[in-house]
Amino acid sequence: MAVAHRVLPGFGLSLGVTLAWLGLIVLIPLGGLVVSASRLSWERFCQVATDARTLAALELSFSAAGAAAVINTVVGTLIAWGLVRYRFPGRRILDAIIDLPFALPTAVAGIALTALYAPNGWLGSLLAPLGVTVAFTWLGVTVALVFIGLPFVVRTVQPVLEEIPKEIEEAAASLGAGRWATIRRVILPDVAPAIITGFALAFARAVGEYGSVIFIAGNMPGKTEIAPLLIIIQLEQYHYAEATAIAVVMLLISFALLLGINALQRWSNRRFRSEA
Repeated sequence: MAVAHRVLPGFGLSLGVTLAWLGLIVLIPLGGLVVSASRLSWERFCQVATDARTLAALELSFSAAGAAAVINTVVGTLIAWGLVRYRFPGRRILDAIIDLPFALPTAVAGIALTALYAPNGWLGSLLAPLGVTVAFTWLGVTVALVFIGLPFVVRTVQPVLEEIPKEIEEAAASLGAGRWATIRRVILPDVAPAIITGFALAFARAVGEYGSVIFIAGNMPGKTEIAPLLIIIQLEQYHYAEATAIAVVMLLISFALLLGINALQRWSNRRFRSEA
């Protein structure tokens, strides 16, 4: 009797370990979160989720995260392009500085940004005469989220750009394609999935950010209070079910947005392939 051999040796074992690890690290904690929130009655859950303070915190967290992700997508793509396509003095130093938010403790980043953008800070004192207030406002939250999210876009887009030969651009130019046509028809189809992935990573990182935001936000309820801080406040008051209820709302919104981003990524892949 012939024995069937799998193409990948050890596939069953590796798949089992992967699923078990995924369950322990992701599925079980998320399940526990839902179970803890289910201790509340449906009326109480809706009351917590639709409370004015909760809605204001959720709006600030997701709006600032979205704005920061958009800024990081544009700026991060340009930085990745410059690092890949050009050689200039200090390039290696700039390339290393990009990873600084990964290594820097978020609390240290928050304190540093607050010192810079406070009304009496180095940059804040220059912006104050212009009527621009950064620290302790929505803008300050966005600045902190831009700082911690930029490396996700750069490090996602940069390897893809490195794999695109520069000769392709030269060939497109020799065939009469303009600069914008070359970017749209030659470069963007390969880079678009990485750009969207970088946006998703930066957005997901920014939504749950806590350490770098609480110092520069000011934490005024209903104005500059982020959702993660509201969850911490509920836990400190021993309102565990209410804290998990807010966390579940954040989880559902994040899942919906990430599913939308994935759908956008698939749509962009089909569109660029059809145009190619």
